[in-house]
Amino acid sequence: MTQQPPRSHPVKLSGDVNRILFVKNLNYKTKGEDLYDLFGKYGAIRQIRIGTDAKTRGTAFVVYEDILDAKNAFDHLNGFHLQERYLVVLYHQFQRQAAKADLAKREAELSALKKAYNISDEQPS
Repeated sequence: MTQQPPRSHPVKLSGDVNRILFVKNLNYKTKGEDLYDLFGKYGAIRQIRIGTDAKTRGTAFVVYEDILDAKNAFDHLNGFHLQERYLVVLYHQFQRQAAKADLAKREAELSALKKAYNISDEQPS
């Protein structure tokens, strides 16, 4: 890959832009090499993780070394046709993942309190 010359003007990016792309609507037969070949055209990739269980199949995370490479890939590959499917490329949302983790923690605490005070979820009939 050729090295890009330094930019004379700083590039302004929106708050959602980051180095991690979340890719949806992948063909279940898509392999890591396929994604490295496609996404690698836009810059150095640090890591690719493809979903393997029932909930995550057809998805992947692509982590770039540089945020501008991730933005370039996002701009060019969202809606790209790969293996009979149109890719949906999104920026990974850290806040959303943290909120889900926090929710799971609160649900566990609530469950423990219900058990401690012998409260059931059943409705009286």
